[in-house]
Amino acid sequence: MAAPAGMYPQASPAGPPIAVPMSRVELSVAARNLRDMDALSKSDPVCVLFMKEPGQETFFEVGRTEIIQDSLNPEWVKKFEVDYRFEERQVLRFSVYDWDTKSTRLDDQDQLGSAECSLGEVMASQGTEFSRSLSKGGMIIVSGEEMSNSKEVATMQFSAKDVDNKDFLGKSDPFLIFYRCQLDNTYVPVHKTEVIKNTLNPVWKPMVVPLRILCGGDYERMIKIECYDYDNDGGHDLIGECYTTMKKLNSGPGHENQYDLINPKKKAKKSNYKNSGTLVLNTMAIHVEPSFLDYIRGGKQLHFTVAVDFTASNGDPHLPGSLHFREQGDNQYSLAIKAVGEIVQDYDSDKMFPALGFGARIPPDWQCSHEFFLNGKPESPYCQGVHGILEAYHHALQTVQLYGPTNFAPVIRHVSRFASSYQDGNNYFILLIITDGIITDMPDTRKALVEASSLPMSVIIVGVGNEDFSAMELLDGDEKRLSFGGRYAERDIVQFVELRRHLRHGMGNSHYSQARLAKDVLAEIPQQVVKWMRTRGYSPKEPVIQGPTNTYGMQ
Repeated sequence: MAAPAGMYPQASPAGPPIAVPMSRVELSVAARNLRDMDALSKSDPVCVLFMKEPGQETFFEVGRTEIIQDSLNPEWVKKFEVDYRFEERQVLRFSVYDWDTKSTRLDDQDQLGSAECSLGEVMASQGTEFSRSLSKGGMIIVSGEEMSNSKEVATMQFSAKDVDNKDFLGKSDPFLIFYRCQLDNTYVPVHKTEVIKNTLNPVWKPMVVPLRILCGGDYERMIKIECYDYDNDGGHDLIGECYTTMKKLNSGPGHENQYDLINPKKKAKKSNYKNSGTLVLNTMAIHVEPSFLDYIRGGKQLHFTVAVDFTASNGDPHLPGSLHFREQGDNQYSLAIKAVGEIVQDYDSDKMFPALGFGARIPPDWQCSHEFFLNGKPESPYCQGVHGILEAYHHALQTVQLYGPTNFAPVIRHVSRFASSYQDGNNYFILLIITDGIITDMPDTRKALVEASSLPMSVIIVGVGNEDFSAMELLDGDEKRLSFGGRYAERDIVQFVELRRHLRHGMGNSHYSQARLAKDVLAEIPQQVVKWMRTRGYSPKEPVIQGPTNTYGMQ
């Protein structure tokens, strides 16, 4: 069993294991006075965090914030979560880019500057803002806070009445931003609602926010709420603001939870100023959300399926320039299979996995297939563990002909069929798609993913090679909810990662690259599992000694 969170056991000849402290911390990032790289507007900044672990010579990418349109003083809502270890010097590099193209490559964006510091410096600056000059002008501002272990989650719905009209040719387009008060009494944005178009009486959809994010699990900590009028150029106009606490919100709808939205500038100018509208709490509920491990301990099984791209764009597998070429060690496909498979297999009781291929001509009739089994045995498609998957992959390289096009929908629907048959709360399906190119059936893939979003399954897409994978980001619902034909995905089930991000910062150390890739691609799986279980009303079961056998079978 894994060590408890926050503890690393170390052997000691003199006595029992020594507990080395480790904390999960959240980093909030803002910037000031960035360079303006755009001629007709302001820069559209994104912050990318890189980290260098002790003993490593290169940085690896931790994550990226959202894009802030037309801003030289951005405050990003998306946070970075990292492990903090007091005994190690963990070096951070914050790089800010002007994001003007759809490409996901950092080399295609204009860098606005970078700055390095240690995680210890950030955490030691409690009580003051930690700031550092960027290499090309401007300042990066970072605050770090240890994450609460609270499992409480708030579901709230707000509306507003008679907000100020900020538009000449219509009505305001209001949205809310929620801020958490930090230990140094500064405020950082932690949640943003959707924009309600053309109304002075908006009603926002219910928001679901963990209390560890909203208030650090502290019911007495101050929460600031700002109401803005959305503008396309990024220059959103403040309508008004108010302050509250979770203790107050938890008392529910009523007069106490109706707030005057105050615009400080208008209040300073007008002696008879009352407010710029009223914010109203309509509904409020707090529940304890079980963790991913609570479900795993109760016997929940994860079922892993791999789908490998065998289109001709990968190159002849017998030639060194091919992404499928294998002479010694791993190619990019086998690296991705190992990285994800070796983690997921520990949560499957019998470790028997089907492995699929798509985009190849297969024997005996040599017709192109987008849904074939790598071991060539439709009657027995299972592979024993990760080693078995790799053997089947190498077998397929010797027996099929690379062809095309790149269609994802067939393998997504393949796994969806089984996920739809096992919605009892005991099983969850993970599909890993490894591909080198642009999807050629994008509309059908979007439709298949929207349909699958209501099922107990997740889809991980790993892009290999050097193609422009910007279109893949449309499938990952982190920034924009996936939809097709007017129907929205019930939840985000897709995680897309470019393998080259990890190879670039871990060349010469395949084990290190593999570990970084696994951490990146599997980061969202626990919350996706928990969200599906919660929305279906499944609570964790009592711990079991032996889980059910693999439910994946052939029809």
